[in-house]
Amino acid sequence: PPVAGEAPLISSRFLYRMTAVIAVLVVLTVAIGVGGQWFGQRIALAGHTDSTEELLIQIGQDKLSLPANTIRFRDQRQSGVAERVDLYLTWPELKGYSAEMRPRFDDIAQSSALIFLQLSQSTMSRDMSGRLEPIYSKLFEGGPQPVNFGLTLHRLRPDSGYGNEIVLTASRPDAQDYVVRCLLPGPGGKPTSGDCQRDIHIGQDLTVLYRFSSALLKDWQHIDAAVRLFVETRLAK
Repeated sequence: PPVAGEAPLISSRFLYRMTAVIAVLVVLTVAIGVGGQWFGQRIALAGHTDSTEELLIQIGQDKLSLPANTIRFRDQRQSGVAERVDLYLTWPELKGYSAEMRPRFDDIAQSSALIFLQLSQSTMSRDMSGRLEPIYSKLFEGGPQPVNFGLTLHRLRPDSGYGNEIVLTASRPDAQDYVVRCLLPGPGGKPTSGDCQRDIHIGQDLTVLYRFSSALLKDWQHIDAAVRLFVETRLAK
């Protein structure tokens, strides 16, 4: 016991403070552990989500039920009215993001196996096929050139405003001509994930602009039909 008149080496107040500090450190350690795990998962997802929750989104007069994991941008993953929504889908599965499909979404070398869609309210009365005769044909330079996969290549005048893009068309017996604009890679170059684009009208007044790699041009008929079916089956009745 301490000698009379001398203070103890460790006071009760000091013990209380040490106990409180230790308790705070324990709480912080647990919080860091939990928060680190959550943050690690967020980094691993890199803006993607594997949630298949159905979101009801209205664009103009059209309502669509879309799985969250097909929506490209985080701030668009909410139900309600929107000016547009951007999607990304695997090809040929037309599926959204998932752990097993992650390399296709994160690896640039595999991004040509994705199709990108932008859904918005129509601002033009004609889609790309409908613009072939009144607009694009007036901008063609030189004669048409037959190319692979039943497509015909048309070059555009330098003053057309489309840069180095070309137009590819194909006749279809039961529909308007297929029309797609592409920025094809030069000699020694490689196709990018979205160097071809086409837009179609669906629903009441919905424009679906979709982009895909020119490496997939061999599948142009299947892609066009699949994109149309994907959107049409998600229109709310």
